[in-house]
Amino acid sequence: MKRLVDIWARIFDPRTLPIAVTILLFCALFGFGSVMYTGFFSLQVLLDLLIDNAFLLIVAIGMTFVIVSGGIDLSVGSVVALTTIVEAVLAERFHLPVVVILAIVLLMGAVFGAVQGALIHFFRLQPFIVTLAGMFFARGLCFLITTQSITITDPSFKAISAYRLQIGTGSVSANVLIAMVTLVAAIFVAHFTRFGRNVYAVGGNPRSALLMGLPVARTRIGVYALSGFCSALGGAVFTFYVLSGYGLQGQGMELDAIAATVIGGTLLTGGVGYVIGSLFGVGILGTIQTLITFDGTLSSWWTRIVIGALLCAFCLLQRLIERHARSVRRPGGTAGAVVAPSRERSRQDPGASDSHAAGRVARASQEGLGKAL
Repeated sequence: MKRLVDIWARIFDPRTLPIAVTILLFCALFGFGSVMYTGFFSLQVLLDLLIDNAFLLIVAIGMTFVIVSGGIDLSVGSVVALTTIVEAVLAERFHLPVVVILAIVLLMGAVFGAVQGALIHFFRLQPFIVTLAGMFFARGLCFLITTQSITITDPSFKAISAYRLQIGTGSVSANVLIAMVTLVAAIFVAHFTRFGRNVYAVGGNPRSALLMGLPVARTRIGVYALSGFCSALGGAVFTFYVLSGYGLQGQGMELDAIAATVIGGTLLTGGVGYVIGSLFGVGILGTIQTLITFDGTLSSWWTRIVIGALLCAFCLLQRLIERHARSVRRPGGTAGAVVAPSRERSRQDPGASDSHAAGRVARASQEGLGKAL
């Protein structure tokens, strides 16, 4: 009985409730499709969700780290498009080996993200503005290189694109294997490394993280470098998927990645979220598209309508969870009742303000450390 109570309390913990809701929603959508449409409940349909969205999963993994750190990255879709263009040019015009091409584009994405992170941290610029500028910059580079779509005919790219691995009665492509390796590596980095703990601490409270001696600058730059790396890797996977490079590819992918991350249970305020949640977030988006495809009578724009509704619902859920968490931390009172007396005492005794500030810093440090752990 005690174990059941612990499991129930764990599910309704403010940090795990969003991802629990996400998993239940994914199961409900897939179960609905299995009941409504013949052939929906099959292993291959489930695997097709990964095959068709492997590139989005990789991009969403990078976005998860950024949002957990308290930032945002609007440049990921443009970096995906730039990656496809660079790969197509290097493969078709310069005939470089696929391994060399991948190394070049991954380094390019990591450097691009690190530059954005440096601008955000050292110049105190808003992540929204910096990454918006990065989005325009990367998209402009695509059309500066070429305005035409380039079809990739390189045998190595075709071989990777055509590869299939049998799993029971279904099969997966090489893109799925790359995405799964990336997911496992990201889970390890987020929850079992010092960098991952620093990301959660910075997202929870940057000032307290700095006071605790954590490398805030290195963490922020590393987060955006990781996002750029994942965007480039997602672009490489997308290139294997379509075997072409074009400057208009990846339009709106940054919004899909943000939606998948938020639906996956990551709080937009930062500090709370799980990488595995983004997998189910992408799965929900893919399931909605599959349901509309199986129905055959609905417009594809219903996908956007449903995603928008889900996004609003999860944002409301996050806000309710935050309010509940604050009420639990401050039983029997409100924020105003707690803060007002200290402010009144600070007016009467100027020296008291320093002690109250120190107390607030200590409490903030404890909260940031708790989220990091």
